[in-house]
Amino acid sequence: MANFAPYQDTPEIQRALSPPAIGSPRIASPRTSLDRTRNIGTASVTSPPTQNYGQRDYFQSQQQQEQQQERVAWNAPGGFGRPREDVDMFETRLGLRMDYEACLAYLLLPPAGGVLLLVLEHKSDYVRFHAWQSSLLFAFVFVIHVIFSWSSIISWLLFACDLVLIGFLTMHAYQDADTMDRYEVPFFGPLASSILDDE
Repeated sequence: MANFAPYQDTPEIQRALSPPAIGSPRIASPRTSLDRTRNIGTASVTSPPTQNYGQRDYFQSQQQQEQQQERVAWNAPGGFGRPREDVDMFETRLGLRMDYEACLAYLLLPPAGGVLLLVLEHKSDYVRFHAWQSSLLFAFVFVIHVIFSWSSIISWLLFACDLVLIGFLTMHAYQDADTMDRYEVPFFGPLASSILDDE
């Protein structure tokens, strides 16, 4: 009679084993103590061959190992151009990836690029947020440029600040698309969010 106590397996009475392929040579284990064959009818079964695993050089310096790990192709997983399936699943009206389209809000001659995306893009709230933020922020920056246009030194300093700001916001628009976080610039970011929520 079988014992049906919990967490206890029933004893094996007979085990079905698959026969080796017809015409294949018999493979013996390198360890003779474990090379046991079982006879089922006329077929004999042996233990499976051992697998070869990759070897590691333990005498290699830590710096060399770190350099090998840092050598990653630009389109490898984790690189800049890596496939981002979580971003590709969101649909946009223009047919571009959502992260690329959000970057265009800052790269297409702001504030004109943001206004253009507000006119063309109606499906992605993420892209529309960055288009609103770009339009509001760089319209204000344009007014500052007009006010200080009398001084070429201040105009060039403002232009350099514009380039840094465009690069910084483009980087955030690309990276935050994975988590759908919105990087908000003070005053203009919350204003863009409130406008988007009212739409």
